[in-house]
Amino acid sequence: MKKLLFLGDVVGAPGRKAVVRELPTLIGSLGVDWVVVNGENSAGGSGINREITQELAGAGAAAVTLGDHVWDQKGFQNEIGLLPRLCRPANLPHQCPGATYLIAESAGGARLLVFTVLGRQFMRQHVECPFATADRLLNELEGKYDYSLVEIHAEATSEKIAMGWYLDGRASVVVGTHTHVATADVRVLPRGTAYQTDAGMCGPHEGVIGRDVQAVLGAFLDGMPRRFAVAEGDVRLNGLLVTLNDAGLAAAAERFEWCGVV
Repeated sequence: MKKLLFLGDVVGAPGRKAVVRELPTLIGSLGVDWVVVNGENSAGGSGINREITQELAGAGAAAVTLGDHVWDQKGFQNEIGLLPRLCRPANLPHQCPGATYLIAESAGGARLLVFTVLGRQFMRQHVECPFATADRLLNELEGKYDYSLVEIHAEATSEKIAMGWYLDGRASVVVGTHTHVATADVRVLPRGTAYQTDAGMCGPHEGVIGRDVQAVLGAFLDGMPRRFAVAEGDVRLNGLLVTLNDAGLAAAAERFEWCGVV
């Protein structure tokens, strides 16, 4: 049996500092073989940079994934190719820089394939079909991995749920990100794939999906543009904890939440 911890979108300095500080202890206490972290909001709430990626990797992240904010930090397109534990969404245009997947080895040599696909419903990017992209990578890399985690970074819950059913029995884990609110539908699907519609976020929950309450309320009330600063209070880590069996599928899955007590 192997164990995998996936952490949802890291939001700003509060989320990033909590992950970096707590992750080494969590790895030991939970007995996990891999930690995968979505870091796409870790730099000031939008995007990521080289320094933060290295921070997360240094704390124990075997893989750092991204989403629709992949290019938000100025010049990151020149850094992404230098970061071996980070991958961009696989269904972006092929000419975009950066790795489209990672294969992370556990201490015992087990190989975990990790990749992200962006959804197409209500999302701003023009991307290839996420279903076809997942098919292609799982098929092309067959024999090079023992377990697989497919992250779908998408707005529509229906698109995420459809991906879970589509890959049931073919991927070890399918987990959704992007909406920053942890869902209560963690389960192992009939053919053995662990699934959650959204893993939630690692960051300040005393806010609106990680942003300052008053700024967001103001925008809803008057429609005027304003800066949405990252919130600060009630920092929690949300994610998905999966036990994997020797057949390469999930034996058990549960929602993970850290609120300051391990």
